[in-house]
Amino acid sequence: MSVIYDRVALIGLGLIASSMYWAIKRAGLAGEVTGYARSPETRATAREIGLCDRICDTAAEAVEGADLVVLCVPVGAMGDVAAELASVLKPGATLSDVGSVKRHVIDAVAPHVPEGVHFVPAHPLAGTEHSGPRSGFAELFDNRWCLLVPVAGSDAGAVDRLARLWRGMGSNVDVMDADHHDLVLAVTSHAPHLIAYTMVGVADDLRRVTDSEVIKYSAAGFRDFTRIAASDPTMWRDVFLTNKDATLEILGRFTEELFALQRAIRTGDGQLLFDYFTRTRAIRRGIIQAGQDTAAPDFGRGKGGT
Repeated sequence: MSVIYDRVALIGLGLIASSMYWAIKRAGLAGEVTGYARSPETRATAREIGLCDRICDTAAEAVEGADLVVLCVPVGAMGDVAAELASVLKPGATLSDVGSVKRHVIDAVAPHVPEGVHFVPAHPLAGTEHSGPRSGFAELFDNRWCLLVPVAGSDAGAVDRLARLWRGMGSNVDVMDADHHDLVLAVTSHAPHLIAYTMVGVADDLRRVTDSEVIKYSAAGFRDFTRIAASDPTMWRDVFLTNKDATLEILGRFTEELFALQRAIRTGDGQLLFDYFTRTRAIRRGIIQAGQDTAAPDFGRGKGGT
């Protein structure tokens, strides 16, 4: 691959930003990558492990002269960070993000984007339950999807350039409207996370099942809930507060379906249960056929996960 941006600035140095750096370096997609994190400890760790070509002690220093600035902070912080950086963004630069909610991020960030700067929101659908600068790895985005969510008036050239970067990092790229994105993610990510958090909370509350039993016998399905429920608390708090409407809509439908299954179990309606499970099984097959998982239940957890 050839260089797509001379200088890329990563603001926030967690799992996604650190993986972006290693993926950019793997393919030679940028001349220089600068990085900034609010915490001095995070910056020290990044320097220690060689994350980014240059770690800066202020966000303004990291962004100065950058052709692409990527906000890799929790969605609740995006607006404040954009406001802080607005005056130092280079004319002609692209400003993007990696937040898993898009309407809120657009509403929070767009008012601060100066004339002549291209705002192209994005969301890589990739992650693990780990966070922090040490958690990243170059392969995180390989054959995963990155959704670009251009705003009204987004420059087509800037969108195409960002798409080429994400493809260079290993992603498949699609373009989507912000509100549709938030509904899709409420189905595929946000509501499942809330359900996982709830199930782990139920196990914690149910004292008749001991902690040792929960841990010892968790291969029966609980393990996958715990992996999801180990995700970064700040990020997920912000996701639910900023994608409220879509998540509540999906949770309402989930509750209705759950009541229907409860009724089938109570009344002994085996045919309804069998038909329901047959239909849901087909979705799993489709995910495997699309190359978004394998038949192995612990796929994708080799990087320190369980």
